[in-house]
Amino acid sequence: MIEALISGKLLGSPSEKMAKTGKPFVTAKVRVHAGDADVFVNVIAFSESACAALLGLESGDAVSLAGSLTPKAWTDREGVVRPALDLVASQVLTAYHVARKRKAAEPIRHDQNQLRHADPASRHDDLDDGAPLDF
Repeated sequence: MIEALISGKLLGSPSEKMAKTGKPFVTAKVRVHAGDADVFVNVIAFSESACAALLGLESGDAVSLAGSLTPKAWTDREGVVRPALDLVASQVLTAYHVARKRKAAEPIRHDQNQLRHADPASRHDDLDDGAPLDF
């Protein structure tokens, strides 16, 4: 088993399926650019958060996935053996998630100049020794 982080674009829309046990899961296919060629990654997700994130995407959307990777091979119509990968996704990151996390990390600003002109005593930085910077 290889722990991997891959990034690529969805090829087709993800689909939700039901296991024999009644537990839902999601499958998808991702095209990943690797060197001079593209590699197709077959993705399956079982966790509720990973499934929900994948189902919120459409064909062509950019996505990054983390999970357990298994190398495979497949033969195309011309008989050429090509590489493929199977990924059991434990984490899914999309541009939507990045924007949401950045927004949550930003301080609330009612005025762009508020942060710039704030009272120096109200700002705290563990690495600031108070000495002026000389360039």
